[in-house]
Amino acid sequence: MILSYLLLFIKFHKSKTLIYKCTKTCYNSKLKELTLKKLLFIFMFCFLYAKDIPMNIYEFKVNDIHNNEVKLDKYKGEVLLIVNVASKCGFTPQYTGLEKLYEQYSSKGFKILAFPSNQFFSQEPGSNEEILSFCQRTYNVSFDMFAKADVNGTQAISLYKYLKKSAPGILGTQSIKWNFTKFLINNKGEVIKRYSPSTKPIDIENDIKKLLN
Repeated sequence: MILSYLLLFIKFHKSKTLIYKCTKTCYNSKLKELTLKKLLFIFMFCFLYAKDIPMNIYEFKVNDIHNNEVKLDKYKGEVLLIVNVASKCGFTPQYTGLEKLYEQYSSKGFKILAFPSNQFFSQEPGSNEEILSFCQRTYNVSFDMFAKADVNGTQAISLYKYLKKSAPGILGTQSIKWNFTKFLINNKGEVIKRYSPSTKPIDIENDIKKLLN
């Protein structure tokens, strides 16, 4: 009698273990299936989202100071400094330092792209023609000038939306704080660093040299 109870217990224990193993296998299989589905969903979401995010500045088009469309992939392989400028600002004399940098390093693969903007206390009120004339007459500017544009707000040009996201300012804020905010771009079209309006062009020289080497 005792032997019969013992055999019954062993059978029950084995069946219990078998049920547990089967349940665990099914659960793990279901879990793997769910995990794969989630991973697939995440991958598809990232793919669809990422394809709309520019990888570098070469994907943008802008208008030059004469309102001609310019594809920024023309600057492939060059180090760039992109600056929002104004003719009636306390930082306007920085044009002198910018031109000096351009003259010194342009032959080595360095370019400056200047974007006039009237968004800061209306310090760039003139037309594109007036802005170009002022820059050439007053500061002998020879680097590339572009059409007057918004750099903040809903009407900001796409290039500046990208620059601000790629290199946020203090405390992660994206908006351009004032005229002569600067963005340094490497020869792959990637945003490397953002500089405040008060940063003098000469103070960026070492960073430019590192990217050119």
